[in-house]
Amino acid sequence: MLTLKQLHGLYVITHEQLMPEQHFMQMAEASLAAGASILQYRDKSTDTAKRLEQAENLKKACHKHAAIFIINDDISLAKKIDADGVHLGREDLSVKEAREQLGTEKIIGVSCYNQISLAREAIDQKADYIAFGSFFNSSVKPDAAVASPNLITEIKKISDIPVCCIGGININNCKPLIESGADMLAVISEVFSSTDEKHIHDRCRQLSLVFNVTTHP
Repeated sequence: MLTLKQLHGLYVITHEQLMPEQHFMQMAEASLAAGASILQYRDKSTDTAKRLEQAENLKKACHKHAAIFIINDDISLAKKIDADGVHLGREDLSVKEAREQLGTEKIIGVSCYNQISLAREAIDQKADYIAFGSFFNSSVKPDAAVASPNLITEIKKISDIPVCCIGGININNCKPLIESGADMLAVISEVFSSTDEKHIHDRCRQLSLVFNVTTHP
């Protein structure tokens, strides 16, 4: 059974443009083998068969490496393959609606962007974790709202809900977020900017090391 204690550490998110189909699983596997704690499958394409196959393969890989498998947005896909949970954005279902469909055992995460009010709402609706960002310039979402590390410290004053940080995070800028109380660091291009498995492995190892050293000095 999944526990909230597992919502900790490196959180990798797939990206269909950065991860060509012929390299997709090898790239994902490299991140998991290097210590990613959570993997989110994010694919906005309309190729239903491809998405189902990739999601099923990712679930197997995640569980092989004792990692949590989250699906972005798609409740029906999450139900179909029995994923560990879903991540919701502002255009998606509410936590309450997702919970009704998925049940109490599944993880539900919510994007709160740079808004404390959205975080409070997610907490009230019993989300399992919240995500703030973008903290830095992001090549994936260049127009994303800018978030401050103060958001993390403010929310930690009122709740022990796990907090995920996202947006332009890399080895050189992640430490202040961890020091502010971030439980998870979400990365995309920092890890998957190259199809080279050694590059992915090394970046994941380095990020995990910074996280572990900062949280356990």
